[in-house]
Amino acid sequence: MTANSPAGPPEVNKWLITIAVMAGTFMEIIDTTVVNVALPHIAGSLSAGVDEATWVLTSYLVSNAIVLPITGWLSALFGRKRFLMLCLVLFTVTSMLCGMAPNLGSLIFFRVLQGVGGGALQPLSQAILLETFPPRERGMAMAIWGIGVVIAPIIGPILGGWITDNWNWRWVFYINLPIGLLSLAMTRAYIFDPDYIRTQRAGRIDYVGLGLLVVGLAALQIVLDKGEREDWFESAFIIRLALISVVALAFLIYWELKTEHPVIDLRLFKERTYGAGVSIMFFFGFALYGSVVLLPLYLQTLMGYNATLAGLALGGGGLGSLMVMPVVGRLTTRVDSRLLIGIGLLINCLAVYLMSLYNLQIDLFHAAWPRFIQGFGLGCTFVALTTLTMSHVPQEKMGNATGIFNLLRNLGGSFGIATMTTLLSRRAQFHQSHLVERLTPFSLPFHEWQARVGEVLPGVGQAWEFWQNSLPLAGLYREVQRQAQMLAFCDDYWVLTILFLALLPLVFLMRRGHGHH
Repeated sequence: MTANSPAGPPEVNKWLITIAVMAGTFMEIIDTTVVNVALPHIAGSLSAGVDEATWVLTSYLVSNAIVLPITGWLSALFGRKRFLMLCLVLFTVTSMLCGMAPNLGSLIFFRVLQGVGGGALQPLSQAILLETFPPRERGMAMAIWGIGVVIAPIIGPILGGWITDNWNWRWVFYINLPIGLLSLAMTRAYIFDPDYIRTQRAGRIDYVGLGLLVVGLAALQIVLDKGEREDWFESAFIIRLALISVVALAFLIYWELKTEHPVIDLRLFKERTYGAGVSIMFFFGFALYGSVVLLPLYLQTLMGYNATLAGLALGGGGLGSLMVMPVVGRLTTRVDSRLLIGIGLLINCLAVYLMSLYNLQIDLFHAAWPRFIQGFGLGCTFVALTTLTMSHVPQEKMGNATGIFNLLRNLGGSFGIATMTTLLSRRAQFHQSHLVERLTPFSLPFHEWQARVGEVLPGVGQAWEFWQNSLPLAGLYREVQRQAQMLAFCDDYWVLTILFLALLPLVFLMRRGHGHH
């Protein structure tokens, strides 16, 4: 339904449509992160190891990634409203089944189905909002959508931790029931397919493209999710999956460009603004998710913060985004969106640079402040980039365009998390080896530490020798590890600083958007 449709569907208040689609989208995005915190509890309750339990996350991500790019095709096949309602029903019912799962195998199976239902909710809501709001108000529409997409992953871990600690991990899934029913009822009442959707035909089913897509994306998502745990290409399992993914996706690109009725319309990339915008969003997702996963790790493993305090530090970014997104939504009609994207990238660059200056003496405020700044950059970039990327896409291709856009954002996030966690462990080993080289029984810092330990620890004495007491040495080794990990975190943030800067030239490939005064 569009608020300004000339004929056909009835007129509906655009804010009712917004609530209807955003309720389901918010629920789905929260669910992708809320389970992370409950994973140890799920493993213990179902008598499974943590490695086995991680398939609860991987199975959802795999099916979610497969559905995202074919959302436009499925909407044409079933009708968009009917497909949206089907997704909401499937997601809500499988959420209940996940909560009732008696063993790990059934939980993973229901999570696959839940990912199929949830995968299309983000691109469908984005496409509906872009059509509901007139072109001059699309910036505001994407600000509203962006608030849900950005805030939900921050609320998810905090909510998941609270529910798991105070109730039971099964309630992480049960809470989807009332939200899903509300969204379903509102979708049925207030959302209608526009004329072009009702007359659209999906064409013949592209079985080859669909098969290549399923195999390629499933293999790729498993590689990204399991690579660090399996030591990447030291594992024959990861090597085989990586080869399958590369071959399948390469053939997919060739086939989809050649076939008459593709399941994914890659010809959209001929539009320069769309191609550049999707590329920026991939790397922006890489840097954003990479930086978000690092902060709670830093605060909890090195600073001794609990999950609540780490969540509060992370939540500062959500607050910053919430403040700036509505403002940027209005500015997109008055200011060149490319300028807003560039400013947002520079703010993000500043934020992660400040994070690269972290040390082991920072307090909560100094940990949260750069994240708050990053929230402003995130809100500025996300709204302007989404609006400008979609500004040159024809209305009938909007569903396919939003599906690819969301897929590449999520894949960028998966690549970012995998790369940053791997780099973190490698750089920690590097820094530890260099610190140990300079910390020997013959070095001055070692003798100074030895004298301080003799003064502080009762019973050790001023003249103690390191081979006589292993306890102080264990403490020294733990401190070396902490310092090495701190330096590794700083290295990661430096890499992200450079990446945000490197994205700036891509902005100049985009054309000025429609709808400016």
